[in-house]
Amino acid sequence: MTTATFRAYGFSAVGGPENQLFLDLPMLEPGPGELLVEVRAAGINPADWKSRSGGPGPVPSRFPAVLGREVSGIVRGVGQDVEGFAVGDEVFGSTAPTAGGYGEYSLLWAASSAHKPPQVAWTDAAALPVAVCTAYDGIVSLGLREGATLLVNGIGGGVGVAAAQLARNGGVAVVGTASEGKRELVESLGATLVGYGPGVAPRVRELLPAGVDAVFDMVGGDALREVAGLVKDPADLISIADKTLVKELGGRDVERRRTTKVYSEVAALVADGSLSPHVVDVRPLDEAPQALAAVESGHAMGKVVLRM
Repeated sequence: MTTATFRAYGFSAVGGPENQLFLDLPMLEPGPGELLVEVRAAGINPADWKSRSGGPGPVPSRFPAVLGREVSGIVRGVGQDVEGFAVGDEVFGSTAPTAGGYGEYSLLWAASSAHKPPQVAWTDAAALPVAVCTAYDGIVSLGLREGATLLVNGIGGGVGVAAAQLARNGGVAVVGTASEGKRELVESLGATLVGYGPGVAPRVRELLPAGVDAVFDMVGGDALREVAGLVKDPADLISIADKTLVKELGGRDVERRRTTKVYSEVAALVADGSLSPHVVDVRPLDEAPQALAAVESGHAMGKVVLRM
């Protein structure tokens, strides 16, 4: 009798890319509150290589561990105490702590999963739970009114790209910091590019002498400290990159909701064409090392996704 296995990509120990490897693992079983999903696509995020490197963020307690935190796929098993999902459903969501996304199968938290609208591609759906839904939670928490101004500090990444679109759709004027090489991307979002680096605050004030109504920071550290003074009310300063510093500056981090309701709302925006996760690089599982390296380099111009 043979035991069913599936192929995945992960890492054998905390450290650098040299610890990454392909794995053949025993088939998963969904526990209470979980969905077993045959993966169609898996999103790649900076949090993946940070987990492999030892943080910040969650680090596995057991190895080998599969990389990845978000997938789309077809439900093949339903755990106890799960309502609203059935075998055969097309879904997307956040992986359970015991599972990763870079594989042919994964386990999702049912409470952090949603049905995939038929208009949304597998690769787009897989890119929503981490970056795009983080942007959604941040923009909703700011509650900006039409005509307000928003500075997105580090607009060129997955969260920044989504935040710019969401703010723009609400009639908010968006200014974003990024390198000159991302000008075309930033302007395609309906935002104004300001080159990052020393002197960024005066450059923003040249455009907006009175400062901005809110700052959504993706960078942290000195880059966050430099732009913090641009916001009219520190309560409207939020960061996903530096929880400690943003609080010192009078702002706050972004509270992630990760619920079926939020995920469904975001998917509906993608389905009607008002929001794009900006997937620009889709690769097969065999190219998982190269795909993660592209994200780790910091030069990716949008979302990178694995297609199974």
